[in-house]
Amino acid sequence: MTMKRTELEKRKGLKIASALRHGGSRFDTAATADRRAQRELDRAAGLVPFAVKLHGDLVQRLHETAREQQLPLNQLVDRLLRDALDSKETAR
Repeated sequence: MTMKRTELEKRKGLKIASALRHGGSRFDTAATADRRAQRELDRAAGLVPFAVKLHGDLVQRLHETAREQQLPLNQLVDRLLRDALDSKETAR
């Protein structure tokens, strides 16, 4: 059974309304500008993105420790790496 043109337009409108209700586009200009501004702030602070692959249990421990110490994960990992490298240098 074919639909009338008005029914098609009504469904198209419902689809658009639903898409708007469920959130913005991933190409939202405000979100892109925020990420760009954050990258600039990070760069000015001397931060460099550094991706590593870790075992899941280690990542879970890191998240738990960060929550316990109420630190952002970046700061916790920074501190742990610096402490480990400093202790390695003093052991020489």
